[in-house]
Amino acid sequence: MVDRRRCQDGEYVFVEVDGQLVERLPSAWTSLGCVDPVVTIAAGRSLFRADDLARLAEIVAAVACAERAPRDGGGKKHA
Repeated sequence: MVDRRRCQDGEYVFVEVDGQLVERLPSAWTSLGCVDPVVTIAAGRSLFRADDLARLAEIVAAVACAERAPRDGGGKKHA
């Protein structure tokens, strides 16, 4: 963990990935966040809220797209 901050839309932790990239994650996704009432009421049947899982899917899709993007800057294949 690099940092922990309260932002406009919530509290976040910043973690270093691969020694060069810093990613922002909601603190609720970590052990540093407060226990969510939805998770408490679920009594162990669910560790995640649907909204959090949907946001995580968006992040994973964005990372996957970035990894597949051409790295030559022009976006064109060379013959």
